[in-house]
Amino acid sequence: MNLPNWITLSRLLALPILLYCLASPTVETRIFSTIVFLVAAATDWLDGYLARKLDQVTQLGKFLDPLVDKLLVLTPLLALIQLGQVPAWGVFLILARELSIAGWRVTPGLTGSTAVVGANIWGKVKTISQIIAIALLIAPLPEIGVTVAQISFWIAVAITLISGLIYVMPQSGKQKEA
Repeated sequence: MNLPNWITLSRLLALPILLYCLASPTVETRIFSTIVFLVAAATDWLDGYLARKLDQVTQLGKFLDPLVDKLLVLTPLLALIQLGQVPAWGVFLILARELSIAGWRVTPGLTGSTAVVGANIWGKVKTISQIIAIALLIAPLPEIGVTVAQISFWIAVAITLISGLIYVMPQSGKQKEA
């Protein structure tokens, strides 16, 4: 385990805090939750930066980072379903894409080993759109802000689905050639 992988795992510490604070949200707990969520999300950039800078990119890191990202995104979304802020079917679309692509990313290697394919640019755009939407949905906002948060959620759902399609399209083309 290297430093970038430890930073990745540190994002998991945010999950129980988010669940606890969003279980009975007040203005104060929403502000705190937003800060915790954004700090945890920022570590996603930090671990990737350090892994590249320190030349510590590993197969474990390529596997853990997107897995922890998915947990960081889905945990508050599940709480937001319970609060009635997002529909379950919208979150299901995100969950379905995330689980599907997670399977595509782990590919058997030629030597029998398993290689983990890193995220492409669309996966990164997807993650950023989800982070923005969730931060807005968690934050205590005036009525116009709530509308912006809802719109950002549906934009994130659309980008999530589009990024999934973009991710598998080259894979299916390679399979046809083989």
